[in-house]
Amino acid sequence: MMRVCAQRVAEASVTVLNELGTVDPTFDLRQIGPGLLLTVEAEPDDDGSAISRMAHHVLTLRCFDGPQGRLTLSVQEMRGEILSVPQPLTSLRRQSVGRPRLVSHDADDEHANLTWIRFNEALRSGNVPVYEGRFGARMRIGSIADGPFQFTLRE
Repeated sequence: MMRVCAQRVAEASVTVLNELGTVDPTFDLRQIGPGLLLTVEAEPDDDGSAISRMAHHVLTLRCFDGPQGRLTLSVQEMRGEILSVPQPLTSLRRQSVGRPRLVSHDADDEHANLTWIRFNEALRSGNVPVYEGRFGARMRIGSIADGPFQFTLRE
């Protein structure tokens, strides 16, 4: 079941960090203006139809102010942009003593990466500019929220 956290933003950006924790010079800063910052979590059973349905949900989510200040516009209608960031399928395990441990559930990283790429392509087919982070990388993500409006969509 694909999960997308969508945050309405005035602007957002992402840069990739290298093994030393500094900015990776091989990755150009990705920046958007008004639009949606997406954190995308793919699961092993996600297929083409799930990707299409989720992209449709994101593109038609009416979370932007219309002419009378009501939430009547989608990211497509307000000609916004999307910044899509992959989120590994993870959870925290709390042992009885000590700090929690992050546990990855991605049995097939290649499938998760391809699902994320196909999802971004499906978003682009809606004539919305889509910028991406990098799958499997440590990233620094910045945003200025426009709201607060944050939605969790599940397929």
